[in-house]
Amino acid sequence: MVICRKFILVFLTQSLVLALIGCSQSSAPNGINYSKLATEIPVTRAQCNPFGNPQRPRNDTLGDVELGITTCLGGGARLPDWTDPNGTTRRACIFDPGTATPERKLPLVVYLQASGFPADLQIPLTTMTQHLSTANVSDDPQRPGFILLAPIGRITDHFYPAPNNTNTVGWDVWYRQFLPITRIVNGVEYPENPDFATIDHYIQDQIATGRVDTNRIYMLGWSNGSALSLLYGQNRSFVAAAALYSGPDPYDSLSDTCGQMPTTKSPKNDTELQVFNPSIPVYHIQNNCDTSATCPNGLALRDKLIKSGTAEIKHQIITGGLDRAATDQCIASCGTNPRGDENNLEAKTTGQANHLLWPLPWTDSFIEFMRTHPLEK
Repeated sequence: MVICRKFILVFLTQSLVLALIGCSQSSAPNGINYSKLATEIPVTRAQCNPFGNPQRPRNDTLGDVELGITTCLGGGARLPDWTDPNGTTRRACIFDPGTATPERKLPLVVYLQASGFPADLQIPLTTMTQHLSTANVSDDPQRPGFILLAPIGRITDHFYPAPNNTNTVGWDVWYRQFLPITRIVNGVEYPENPDFATIDHYIQDQIATGRVDTNRIYMLGWSNGSALSLLYGQNRSFVAAAALYSGPDPYDSLSDTCGQMPTTKSPKNDTELQVFNPSIPVYHIQNNCDTSATCPNGLALRDKLIKSGTAEIKHQIITGGLDRAATDQCIASCGTNPRGDENNLEAKTTGQANHLLWPLPWTDSFIEFMRTHPLEK
């Protein structure tokens, strides 16, 4: 039996918005039949649960300090704060060209920040705000522009190298209960990942304005934000496509001891995770030398998604954020471990420098990917 937490959440079905007040066992967003979800999943690893790792811890004190400096640089406005299901205050920025109306809807691009430094410093680097009024994301020359939404991460612990391992801003990609319900598995309650709940809230708040082209809602992420963008797109059917830059494998990388394989089926045990939007188109750009050997880890992710049939992925390796690599290969001296490498010196130096450089020559290719991948009707 699946018990849903009480909530009010607006979800999109085709061109209609369905308001859910509480949820039933048999009907749900994404076309998921909650009554058929697995309620027994064998756990084979003592430190893990059916959804990978326990939730990352709250740090409200540091969180208030860090998130309090959110100023939405570059012409944005801060949206009203929201309290997520674990009691953490959440924030978001909106960058609006001012031309969207219910009669002239615009695409919505949701940017998820890299971990470790404030979103205020990242958004200008992507130059996405420079395209707000002019980019053709709608595939309609009469409707140029898009709305950019940037939910802000929270201060917590990560399975990343120091200093990005504890008390740093970012997203929890390690606790993987992503459905907007409290699932009961093996007799234990598992609420929705609070970062997913936060993104749900801010996206649906924008949809409710009536100004969003709901066939064109896209995820765009950098690093840790790319990892969550992929997971979000794989589990929300209203997302048309996801564009990623330099993302580690959110299912298995570095010191995560509760890695999982995505699957379209009910999991056989805790080593697998069922996803619910496996047709999501994904475009992933990576550097051939990147921090913590993210390049071979990204290739392993590419192969994992193809093998499991849980995303339609387009993968591109580039050189230092600039040019297309001569071959579809990572630089071996920068690390070869498919789970990543925290100790490789070249990855710590050259790779880290590449990682912190947004691939400006490729921003147009991200926009083109979005334009050519609306939600299939």
